[in-house]
Amino acid sequence: MRTAVGWYRVAALALAAVVVASLGTVTARGATEAVRNPDTLVELQFGDVSSLDPALAYDIYSYEPIWPNVYETLIMYAGSALDRYEPMLATQVPSLRNGLISRDGLTYTFPIRQGVHFHDGSVMTVDDVVYSVRRFLLQDQAGGPAWLLLSPLLGVDSTRDEHGKIQVRWADVARAVSAQGNAVVFRLKKPFAPFLTIVAAWTAVMPRKWAAAHGDWDGSPTTWQRYNNPKTEDRYQFDHMDGTGPFKLQEWDRQAKQIVLVRNDNYWRKPARLARVVIRSVSEFATRRLQLQQGDADLIVASLNQQSQLRGIPGTVMQDNLPQIALQTLQFNYRINTEGNPDVGSGKLDGNGIPPDFFADIHVRRGFAYAFDYAANLSGAYAGKGVRPHGVIPQGLLGYDASVPIYTTNRDRAIAEFKEAHGGRVWTTGFKFTIPFTAGNTARQVGAQIVKDSVGALNPKFQIDARPVPASSLNSLLFAHKGTMYFLGWFADYPDPHDFAQPFLAANGYFPVRGGYRNPEADRLIEQAVSTPDPAQRKGLYRQLSMIAYNDVPYLFLVQPVTYYTMRSWVHGWYYNPIFPGQYYYTIYKG
Repeated sequence: MRTAVGWYRVAALALAAVVVASLGTVTARGATEAVRNPDTLVELQFGDVSSLDPALAYDIYSYEPIWPNVYETLIMYAGSALDRYEPMLATQVPSLRNGLISRDGLTYTFPIRQGVHFHDGSVMTVDDVVYSVRRFLLQDQAGGPAWLLLSPLLGVDSTRDEHGKIQVRWADVARAVSAQGNAVVFRLKKPFAPFLTIVAAWTAVMPRKWAAAHGDWDGSPTTWQRYNNPKTEDRYQFDHMDGTGPFKLQEWDRQAKQIVLVRNDNYWRKPARLARVVIRSVSEFATRRLQLQQGDADLIVASLNQQSQLRGIPGTVMQDNLPQIALQTLQFNYRINTEGNPDVGSGKLDGNGIPPDFFADIHVRRGFAYAFDYAANLSGAYAGKGVRPHGVIPQGLLGYDASVPIYTTNRDRAIAEFKEAHGGRVWTTGFKFTIPFTAGNTARQVGAQIVKDSVGALNPKFQIDARPVPASSLNSLLFAHKGTMYFLGWFADYPDPHDFAQPFLAANGYFPVRGGYRNPEADRLIEQAVSTPDPAQRKGLYRQLSMIAYNDVPYLFLVQPVTYYTMRSWVHGWYYNPIFPGQYYYTIYKG
């Protein structure tokens, strides 16, 4: 345990130093002006929310209002740091020194804060904390976030086996998360160095009685299987919230794609300075820019290739060159659901569509890998601000290895691969399909155009189109296996290589569940890597996993980008942490 904690702290410190250094890059323009709507913050982004349930939401647009704004966790990252925490719903951060982490690294004890009220007025208890964590573990929607705690606590990444049968026992769950007086005790299956980083982001607490009163699991050991692997909209918590955080949900208008939060005046700390927060999805960049310029929006999110159009707007500040623990990828769907699917044409390999197993052929995937123009994508989609990833582990994390090979644009090799695909029929017959991408995300729009142009230039029978869809709709396509190719990013849940190897390569990981990729050797190496305390051994295992990703080509790893935010100069108290899914509104004020 000491060795594992040691290497993890070094990695976290290095990343934290980069974050703090980057926050010094600020571009300011403008003069003093009257603050518009001083107690309301309006944020515009291009993605929209798909769920408000902390046990199911697993995209950055959904999780921004959830954590740490409405729901709170036991501990939280201290400001921009990735290696320091502050108590939240717990009163202490466990450590070996204070005795709240056992010497063998298997038991973590969190004393629970007293006098905290939920938004419905009820008092938070230890029972609520235990219930919320168990609920997170046991609801376990396929491809959802439950694996983050299942892995260290129960030693599995899913409550179900590969055949969909329940594989966990209630007794093991009850032992893994339990109350001990006024504390919650976690008992790990094995030492897990980044456990605190998971607790800091994935232990949102809701009241058990409120959940049960609205048709959710009541905490009983005999009924939990009824609520396992739910559909997203099957829960009252899908569009209702009852947390302890500094803001309460006032409304989620799905037609207007808008979330409105209001200040929690009964907050256990000093109430927030903002009275109201509006998070609105606006896919058109010109509209976002205009509203920022006019002062109707306080903060906007935009793509890197739009950054130059935001510089110099009077009265704004740009927080620039912020590092991301993230990978942007192009992904292949191995088993496309062609039923009622507008993106697959005829659904056959007849020149007018593609069949369900089109991308299951490795020659097809390699053809795209050699045809794609990576340099044009980096310069056009990301304004040259980022690096090509070498494998599944991003720079800054243990296991990143620049010696891992990468695919480069090679017309001749692309043609050779396509001529081998599906017994030669791909080249002679051709194909036709559409790539869905997130509406308003111009980086992904550029990427889709590059696919269309670069692949289409190889053979006039290769016909590719692209269409924008709302982020929530794209998420639905993922679940229904109806997409063809996807431009998708992965942002770290916590700063550890396991958080990239598992979602990308494990059979029950986030992307394989949606895209159908599976390699038993990858599953074996992932389990070995996360269980190995020696950093040198871990690094070697993650290199093997990156080589599997290179050889199998389930994804094209396109770029590890930086990011930026543009806001009015009257916005104060904002800070950046690469693990946060968005803004922490509690520290923000206008003046």
